[in-house]
Amino acid sequence: MHLSAPIFSLKRKAKLMARKEGTALHATLDRVAIGEGFLSWSHLASEANKASPAQRILSALQRGDVLLLGARPGHGKTLLGLELAARATKWERTGFFFTLDDTTKDVDRRFADMEIHSKTAARVEIDTSDDISASYIIDRLADHAGDTLAVIDYLQLLDQKRSHPSLDRQMHMLASFAKSSGAVIVVISQIDRSFDLSDKTFPGLSDIRLPNPLNTNCLDATCFLHEGQIRLERVRRG
Repeated sequence: MHLSAPIFSLKRKAKLMARKEGTALHATLDRVAIGEGFLSWSHLASEANKASPAQRILSALQRGDVLLLGARPGHGKTLLGLELAARATKWERTGFFFTLDDTTKDVDRRFADMEIHSKTAARVEIDTSDDISASYIIDRLADHAGDTLAVIDYLQLLDQKRSHPSLDRQMHMLASFAKSSGAVIVVISQIDRSFDLSDKTFPGLSDIRLPNPLNTNCLDATCFLHEGQIRLERVRRG
């Protein structure tokens, strides 16, 4: 399923139409859905629930969001991050993939494994610089403003250089930039191996591997992967 915009944007469009025209919201929702090629809004919503993980995530994200995408090794978090960057181009956003772990050849091979069309993959900006940090990322994204979805692979490597600010400081810099620009930032995170010894069915924020402290109030949403399942949630502010 491919929508012209995330579901939250389509719903906002319908609300504005209803307000402007003085019509019932359910009627404008149906009109918007029909414009997207569906029979009704309930049909669109039903199909959205069947969408791929990447499509579900993109439909749930809002401008200025910071999403943490976490899983243990081998559960597909990097592939999902790449798919998010690739699919962002279909919603007229520039997809960026910043990696401190892979080479450009590694990324190209992952795209091929996922059968992402070469033209789509080519529109994703791949950055493998050793200088990647919050400041570096903000500088790269500044010219694209709110038309950007950036994936960072991965959280734990952001402060590996002592010359960089603390991990907590960098994440709050990124969150502040996202809010002011409208960019969406996805940060891939490792999960501590202690999770494998627990009786939990899904990892959570308490399972993030953190070499240095991080106040997670900089996050707007989390997505955890485990055994082929995903759990996507908005972060509740304390």
